[in-house]
Amino acid sequence: MEPTPQVSNGDGDHERYAHYVQKDKIMASALEGTPVVALCGKVWVPGRDPKKYPVCPMCKEIYESMGAGGDKGKGGKDKN
Repeated sequence: MEPTPQVSNGDGDHERYAHYVQKDKIMASALEGTPVVALCGKVWVPGRDPKKYPVCPMCKEIYESMGAGGDKGKGGKDKN
């Protein structure tokens, strides 16, 4: 049996940022209400406008380290 991911309830620094998430996961979450996992490891159900928040520095660093190789489904931004 797989462990259930710990979903954020609005505490900590992660709540102040927009996070990078796979684009297909954002769409699935919007349709099904399932949690997403950001590049930095944060798990939550998106529900706020990511444009109102700065990008998570950890997500940004991970995304940039992946290199520019076209759209591989990464890089969608969403705010918890």
